[in-house]
Amino acid sequence: MLDTDFFARIFIEFIVLLFSLTVHECAHAWTADRLGDPTARLLGRVSLNPTVHADLIGTVLFPLVAMVANAPLIGWAKPVPVNVKRLRRQRRDYVLVAAAGPASNVVLALGAAAALSLLPVSPVTLGEPNISVPVATLLARALQLNVLLAVFNMIPIPPLDGGNVLRGLLPDSAGSRFDSIVRPYGFILLYAIVLTPAFDYLVWAPTSMILSWLR
Repeated sequence: MLDTDFFARIFIEFIVLLFSLTVHECAHAWTADRLGDPTARLLGRVSLNPTVHADLIGTVLFPLVAMVANAPLIGWAKPVPVNVKRLRRQRRDYVLVAAAGPASNVVLALGAAAALSLLPVSPVTLGEPNISVPVATLLARALQLNVLLAVFNMIPIPPLDGGNVLRGLLPDSAGSRFDSIVRPYGFILLYAIVLTPAFDYLVWAPTSMILSWLR
């Protein structure tokens, strides 16, 4: 017998993740375009159409496996290409473009928290549909997931946005050393974080703290 609640949860989480990742990548593309680099816009990436950002592995397969296995729901979309040389103020603008993705997730989380605080979750009335509970469930998941995405993406390890922000803030010599030492091993370091208790300290702990402020 099919567990409808289980499939409903998977569906809600996938839709929330897909929308959140789409806004995240669109924010990178829009910011780069506003700061002088039209590369992403010319590729159609300044868009809220999920199909232009979705990555088969990071947006579909990896999150679905995580949801079924009750693992941390982390996903990614296709990276937005940025030509740093076309940015008007290269170092500053590089940081702003990198930070735009996590910032968009923070905005979505704040919006979800505000909507939750205004939404009356009324009891079920006989003979009347009660849509407030599923809407509240959707908003609560959007709140949690977007805080999680913002925190995870700001880990200062490339290719995450936090690593690119840190690279842009460092002086040229230190930044070059950072790239040569850390960037080649970025994915290995991230897997080590996700698959070990380090994830609890670096991601879950700050995520839980921020959620306690917003609820």
